[in-house]
Amino acid sequence: MDRVTAIELLSPARDADTGIAAVNCGADAVYIAARRFGARKGAGNELHEIERLIQYAHLFRARVYLALNTLLYDSELEEALSLINDAWNAGIDGIIIQDMGLLECNLPPVPLIASTQTDNRNAEKISFLEKVGFQRVILARELSLTEIKNIRSQTSLELEFFIHGALCVSYSGQCYLSQAVKGRSANRGECAQLCRVPYSLFDENGNKLVADRHVLSLKDLNLTSYLEQLIDAGITSFKIEGRLKDIAYVKNVTTWYRKILDRIIEGRNDLKRSSSGSVFVPFTPDPARSFNRGFTAYFIRGRKPGLSAMLSPKSTGYYLGKVKSAGDGYFVLDTSESVSNGDGLCYFDEQHILRGFRVNKAEGNRIFIWKASPPPPGTEIYRNNDILFEQQVMTAKETRKIPVSFALRETKKGYSLSAVDDEGNSVLAVVESDHLPASKPAVAEKTIREQLGKTGNTIFEADTVTVDFSQPWFIQTSVINELRRQCLGFLLRERIKNYRREERFPVKNEIPYPESSLDFKANVLNKKAEAFYRRHGVHHIQPGFELKQQADAPLMTMKFCPKFEQGKCPRFQDKSAGKGDWFLTEGENRFRLVFHCDECVVTLHKE
Repeated sequence: MDRVTAIELLSPARDADTGIAAVNCGADAVYIAARRFGARKGAGNELHEIERLIQYAHLFRARVYLALNTLLYDSELEEALSLINDAWNAGIDGIIIQDMGLLECNLPPVPLIASTQTDNRNAEKISFLEKVGFQRVILARELSLTEIKNIRSQTSLELEFFIHGALCVSYSGQCYLSQAVKGRSANRGECAQLCRVPYSLFDENGNKLVADRHVLSLKDLNLTSYLEQLIDAGITSFKIEGRLKDIAYVKNVTTWYRKILDRIIEGRNDLKRSSSGSVFVPFTPDPARSFNRGFTAYFIRGRKPGLSAMLSPKSTGYYLGKVKSAGDGYFVLDTSESVSNGDGLCYFDEQHILRGFRVNKAEGNRIFIWKASPPPPGTEIYRNNDILFEQQVMTAKETRKIPVSFALRETKKGYSLSAVDDEGNSVLAVVESDHLPASKPAVAEKTIREQLGKTGNTIFEADTVTVDFSQPWFIQTSVINELRRQCLGFLLRERIKNYRREERFPVKNEIPYPESSLDFKANVLNKKAEAFYRRHGVHHIQPGFELKQQADAPLMTMKFCPKFEQGKCPRFQDKSAGKGDWFLTEGENRFRLVFHCDECVVTLHKE
C-alpha cells in the first residue's frame, strides 16, 4: 500500500481562546508560549490556560506545541527545564527551541522542534539536528522550492515551513541589530523592530538613492499559490506566523488555508489531514482583509524584485479604487466595492506618506469623512479595516464536529445505543424501558432519528443512525435523549483516554557538528550549550553577542538585497553597476551594507 502523508496546518495562538478558535477553524496544530522564554514578550500564558487549550485540541487530535525559543542564560536553564516538565505533564505535544543547551539537560520525552531561529538553511546542519534527536525543523523562510527539495532528499525528519505572515529581513537567529542599538535581544524575545523604521540609502559614491523610506521593511508572506508544490517538495507542516495577532486575524487566515489544503488533500490519495473533525465556518475568508503590508512569495521561486514595503510598515489592506472627485468633507470613489460607516481607509499622499481616516458616512460611492481633508482626485484608496468583515468574523460561530455512527437496538429489558467515532472508539449505553409497539411506525422511527441527531453543543455530529428492532417500537423522547447523552459522554471520555502523544528523547552521541569553529552567530549564551557543541567536536566557540559584542560584527545577514531591489545588482541586472558597499542612515546611526555577491548574501554593519 502506498504511503499516505499527514499534512499539518499550524496556526499561532497568543492565548488559549485564540488557539481554540484556530482549532475550530481547522488548524491541525497550534503553537503558544508560556509566561517566559517564548520570544514574544506580549504573548505569554499561564500553564493552566495552555492546559485548557491542550485538552480541547486533543479532542480533535490537534496538537499543541510550546514555543520556548529564546536563548537562555545559565541562570535561566533550571526555570526553563521546570517549565518544559510542567508543560509535558500538562499534555504538550512538542517544544520549539533554539538553545542547544537544553539538549544537555534531563528533558522529559517531549518531541523537539528546531526553531527557525536555529538558522535552518542547509541540509548538512539539518541532518545533524536530526541525528541528535530533533523530530522536526522549521526551515528558513528564505528557501526556494529547489532548496527545500534538496534538504528533503538528504534528511528524513519532519520539515515545517512558514506560508503566511510577517517576514524578518535577516535570516532568523542572525539579527543582532536590536541588541547592538537598543540593548534588546531579538533572540531573547525583545526585538525593537528596527527593520521597520525609515532609513536613507546611499550608494558607494555617497549618492542618496532613497530618503527616509522603510528600506528594510518587507511585505508579508503569502504562499497560497504554492501549497501543493511545497507538499511535493517535502513540507508536511504549514505554518502561519502571528503569535501577536488578534483572534479575528487567526480565524480568517486559518480558515483560508484550511479550505485550500482540503481541496488539495481531497484531490489526492497520498495525503490526509493530521487531525480529525469536520469544520464549519460561516464566513468567506480573505487574507487581504486582515492586517497585511502587501504580499510576496519571497524567494520560493528564486530572487525577484518588489519584496519591500518601502513606503510604510503599517497595514495597507487592499485596493478599493481611485478618487473621482472631491468636495467639502467628502469624496467620490470609483470602486465596485461597498464601503461601510466606520471603515478604515488609507492612501499615500504626494510625499508618499501613508494617511488614514475612518469613514464617517458612506452613501454609495460618496464617502464622508470628519476632521480630515479629502484626498484629491486620482488618489488610490485602500481599505485597511473592513468593519463589516471584521464583525462577521468576530461574531461567527465556527464549529468542529467528530462524526459518529449510532446504532439503536432493543434488549430484553429496554434498549441499547452504541456509538462509534471516526477512529473506531466504541461505547455502549443501556436503559431499561418498556417495549411499546408503535402505532405509527414511520413517525416513531423519524422521531428516533431526529432525537439522536440532536448532538447540540457537543463535539459530535450524527453521521449515520441505524435502528435495529425486531418490530417497530415507540420510545419516549426522554429515553432517547438520555441514551444519547450517556453515549456521547462515554465517547468523549473514551477519546480523551485514547489520545496518544509521541515520545522522543534527545540522542546522546558524538557525531561531528558540520563546523569545528563557531563564532558569535552560533548564539551560545550558557555553559550547557558550549558543552553540547564541544561534545560534537567543536573546538573554538565564541560567546554569543548578548555576552560579548564583537567589533564590526555583521548585525544582520540577509538574502534580501537592496541593490537588487533598486535594480542595481551587478550580477543579475546591471553589469555596469558598482560593486562597493552601500550605506543606511537613521538619525545618528549609520550602517554599512556589504554585498557578498558570490553567496548572494548581504551583511549589515554599524559604522
